[in-house]
Amino acid sequence: MRDGTGVKGDTKGDWQPATIYSLGFLTLIATFNYLDRSLLGLALPAIKAEMHVSDTVLGLVSGLAFVLFYSILGVPIAWAADRWNRRNIIATGFAFWSLMTALSGMVGNIWQLAIARFLMGAGEAAGLAPSSSMISDLFRARRRPLAMAIFGTSSAIAGIAFFPIIGWIGQHHGWRSMFLVSGIPGVLLALIFLLTVREPARGGRDEAAAPARPAGIAETARFLAGSRAYLLLVAGATFMGANLFAAAAWAPTFLARVHGMSLSEIAVALGTVRGALATLGILTAGVLIDRLGRDRPKVRARIPAIACFVAGPAEALFLLGEPGWLWMTGFAFSSLFVLAYQGPAFALGMSVVRAPMRAVATSIMVFSAALLGQVFGPLIVGMLNDAMAPELGAKAVRYSMLVGAITPVLAGVMFWLAGNRIEADAARASAPA
Repeated sequence: MRDGTGVKGDTKGDWQPATIYSLGFLTLIATFNYLDRSLLGLALPAIKAEMHVSDTVLGLVSGLAFVLFYSILGVPIAWAADRWNRRNIIATGFAFWSLMTALSGMVGNIWQLAIARFLMGAGEAAGLAPSSSMISDLFRARRRPLAMAIFGTSSAIAGIAFFPIIGWIGQHHGWRSMFLVSGIPGVLLALIFLLTVREPARGGRDEAAAPARPAGIAETARFLAGSRAYLLLVAGATFMGANLFAAAAWAPTFLARVHGMSLSEIAVALGTVRGALATLGILTAGVLIDRLGRDRPKVRARIPAIACFVAGPAEALFLLGEPGWLWMTGFAFSSLFVLAYQGPAFALGMSVVRAPMRAVATSIMVFSAALLGQVFGPLIVGMLNDAMAPELGAKAVRYSMLVGAITPVLAGVMFWLAGNRIEADAARASAPA
């Protein structure tokens, strides 16, 4: 039985109890993935005050120190996930990065913190790509955008459910306690995941003609390089990575320096408020694609493109808006649209590659977004802060973060162009090898 994408999927319904449980647990793990990496941004003002380091150094620690191992190990871990048990890989990575998160709260200086971030990045490399690959084998192609949208709410869930709690802990018990409280539960949850979630059959929800044999790195690279849609999706994800990682590192500092907000107030703004709006945006995009894009692959790319086109100007309004109601309006619209691209973009990426290549394909998207986005986003903002501080003082961050208002527009262009190639490249992926 073929679905709306022309893919011959398993006739069993997508939303079975075991499938829902697996997707829910993967989303919970991704929530900790986002929370643990974001704690440093929330703690930067307190760390700066305690360790007396420059914004450039903080940008390096928050960006390069994390992303180096995260990016370098992402592809080989994904290569392993395309061959071996993905559940075991995810559980092992989850336990390890949770331990490194807890240890981040015990460091004595900035260099020890950098090492902890290196190792945390190594563990988190086992999260997104294997999880996305598992989800692709839990759902048929036409249902994957909605499933990936639900999975994509992880960052918003982290904000709504955990940021206010973590912010309160940091406000009353210090920044180190935030890392300990976030890291320790992850080790236990990793064990529960290992014992209760089953590994799905690889390619079981795809057309039978798709090759089930593992693909080599060279073969995968050649196939991906031949997909213009995939390359455009990678470019779009990279531009959005620069926006997201810069905001994660510096938005708390911006709100503290420019608007005088306390740590707990920042946690509520970036957690509860932004998280709720982001969840609405992510799920709305997923439902729209599920309803409008089943038989129209172009629509699946147009919706995230439009979201990015709106997010860029909204981000600029958030940074520059005066009086308060104006920047809050920009903050609201930015929050609503900035993450809406994620589920559709990763689902599209998986639709144009063969089943045994999906974890590697996802890891390359993550690699590009993380390596370029997380290295250059936080670092460039930090360097611009230090460069403009003599003239603008604490408010320099308001202008340096404008870098993050440009990149969503560029990402939107990439996603729009990808839509022109989705149908042809998806047919290429489903054709016999």
